[in-house]
Amino acid sequence: MKTLQIGMGWFPEQAGGLNRVYYDCVRYLPKAGIHIRGLVAGSPQVAQTTQGQIHGFAPIQAPLLNRWQQARHSFKQITSTEDFSLVVSHFGLYTFPLLDQLRKHPVAMHFQGPWALEGKVEGGSSWAIRAKWLMEWSTYSQVQQFIVLSEAFRQALHREYHIPYDRIHIVPPGVDTTRFDTSVTAAAARERLGWPSDRPILLAVRRLARRMGLENLISAITQVRRQHPDVLLLIAGKGALQPELEQQIQDLELANHVQLLGFVSDEDLALAYRAATLSVVPTVSLEGFGLIVIESLANGTPVMGTPVDSIPEILTPFCPDLVFEGTRPEQLAQGLNEALSGQRQLPGAAACQGYVEANYTWPVIAERIKAVYQLAMDS
Repeated sequence: MKTLQIGMGWFPEQAGGLNRVYYDCVRYLPKAGIHIRGLVAGSPQVAQTTQGQIHGFAPIQAPLLNRWQQARHSFKQITSTEDFSLVVSHFGLYTFPLLDQLRKHPVAMHFQGPWALEGKVEGGSSWAIRAKWLMEWSTYSQVQQFIVLSEAFRQALHREYHIPYDRIHIVPPGVDTTRFDTSVTAAAARERLGWPSDRPILLAVRRLARRMGLENLISAITQVRRQHPDVLLLIAGKGALQPELEQQIQDLELANHVQLLGFVSDEDLALAYRAATLSVVPTVSLEGFGLIVIESLANGTPVMGTPVDSIPEILTPFCPDLVFEGTRPEQLAQGLNEALSGQRQLPGAAACQGYVEANYTWPVIAERIKAVYQLAMDS
């Protein structure tokens, strides 16, 4: 099975859950017999580091029209010299300019979120939201089979874009447990990161965007510190909301209790999961699949998350106490206080790791993806 996979960006160059899933597909699907060539927005170094397997058609900083033109050129060039049994899209924005060329190929899609709805939640203009929706709808009309990460996004794809249920397949992302050195103790991880050794540390790994609920989590810390005066919340990630969050931390006099870490490298992120007492996912909307949830569990660190979209799908079968009662600051504070005081029975490291091994490792996930690809080819 030879596939040409259209991504958004190349993970080591651009962080983010979508790029991480694409990166891992490139690494692990070949072990299931799926040959991959890829096109992404990225630098010339992408082709160099992947020995030509993945090609960066244009820098992410280039104007959109230029990226579209280069995507079309690259797609035409590669499909004229190689035969592919399937084209796989991971990102509608870069698949849209290829629609006329796609008619010659069966297409499968990894749907990782309703782009237009995300824009609406982030406060985008009505015309931009409408343009995104039309772009998505036009692209999805040429897709034979879809892979979504959760039941929540299966419903969103059906509701917002009218895709029949029988063409939508739930396959969660896999996690590479070999990335994480679980022999490193929490104390050693804290020492290597320069984190305090004597404080309960809450870790939130999130893009700094409105729908992530970080404002609510920061507000919750004002209540948590009353019961746990040494609590420390560390937020890893970048985004447009940074100035607002910095001002909120200052206004609430939380400088000693909340810190924004900015971008954290992949290597340090693994240490951060190990070092944390607890990970927190405070999302308020559109959580298709929190990859950070299973990454934290794979490192042996329990995760508490809001009852939004895919989060309870992941956590409730494992441990219902890991799900907050809601998304409001007082509900987050109650859950965190109960967790830190022992009123909630949080799973240990071995249980967290065992849950991931049984349900989210790449050998299991790759075979499920391959089955959907085959359906697209047979459609």
